[in-house]
Amino acid sequence: MPGRYFDEWHVGDKLTHQPSRTVTETDNLMFSAMTHNMQPLHLDAELAKKSEFGRILVNSTFTFSLAIGLSVADTTVGTLVANLGFDKVVTPKPTFIGDTLTCTSEVIELRESKSRPGQGIVVFRHELTNQKGEVVLSCQRSTLLNSKPK
Repeated sequence: MPGRYFDEWHVGDKLTHQPSRTVTETDNLMFSAMTHNMQPLHLDAELAKKSEFGRILVNSTFTFSLAIGLSVADTTVGTLVANLGFDKVVTPKPTFIGDTLTCTSEVIELRESKSRPGQGIVVFRHELTNQKGEVVLSCQRSTLLNSKPK
């Protein structure tokens, strides 16, 4: 299903995106390696066992990227001009290998573009929760979307 055009959104619209996604050890290892993030808490099981968490932490930038990725099909696929920015990114709880994550999105702001007729800015609040219902990440994403063709 394609994303929505700018003029199809309303402030307060909420979506729960499917499917959810279970994070694997390979996800964490490959993302950390691809981004040159060699933080031992993401890669070294023995060191991580001695940390306050007692196990490997999933790379938080993977968690962030997954939240955006899970939201795209329902929000912006086919209608996006550009992501304009990401704000207020917080990770109140850690993500662990084996966690199943679900993303929800809410429209918190809408405005027509002053400089680009036929386009508008939609600001989403994305929230990622684990299988326990705990928020592991939240952020705001500002997007520039096309309006519906006339």
